[in-house]
Amino acid sequence: MTRNLNNFLRESEHKQYAVQKGTDMHTKMQKIVVDSDCIIGDADIVNIIKKRSDLVLFFNKNAKTEVSVAGYICGTFISRRIDRLFIDDKTKTVYFIDYKTDVNKTEFINKYKQQLNEYAQLLHSAYPDYKINGYILWLNDWELYKLI
Repeated sequence: MTRNLNNFLRESEHKQYAVQKGTDMHTKMQKIVVDSDCIIGDADIVNIIKKRSDLVLFFNKNAKTEVSVAGYICGTFISRRIDRLFIDDKTKTVYFIDYKTDVNKTEFINKYKQQLNEYAQLLHSAYPDYKINGYILWLNDWELYKLI
């Protein structure tokens, strides 16, 4: 009994730590802007992004953070919030990122695919003539993983 309780408490503490770490990182990421005439946010994160041409697009001054999207998918009303969104009107492309802090990238990948597919469907309704590109940005190692 004591062993089960200890395991439960350890797992609970781990989940609380992971949630807090994710919340803290999301808060930092919301403030990041990396543009030629405008640099804002945590210096360590900014430096990582500046070195990554595949990430700079998502953090330019025209990118949006915490973008609410809503609509109907298969008759069910769905409301979601996208971590980072950039709309390129010249190429008619919508790019979006969802941040993840997981270390084990495979544990919840099916759940994340479903989540990003919902984002893509909602965005397609709002931008029917645009191509939709969706990514996960794994914040533990800064891997940008294209899902859509």
